[in-house]
Amino acid sequence: MCLATPMRIVAIDGLVARCEAKGVVREVSLLLLHEEPLDRGDYVAVQFGHAIRKVSEEEARDAWVLYDLMLALEAGPAQ
Repeated sequence: MCLATPMRIVAIDGLVARCEAKGVVREVSLLLLHEEPLDRGDYVAVQFGHAIRKVSEEEARDAWVLYDLMLALEAGPAQ
């Protein structure tokens, strides 16, 4: 199973966006969304370096809550 990472677009140059999530910045291809109107501040779901769909800020926030919970459970109980 693969999970897409929600990221916020901070800059766009043609079909490449600079995206940020939790302090991590990545260059992301927008080729798969070339017909979708995208702008700085929009959120996209990123998988393998490609934006695969536009998501709302709420969807992005909810996904990160779940991802943080999964990471906490994986780490085990705090000692």
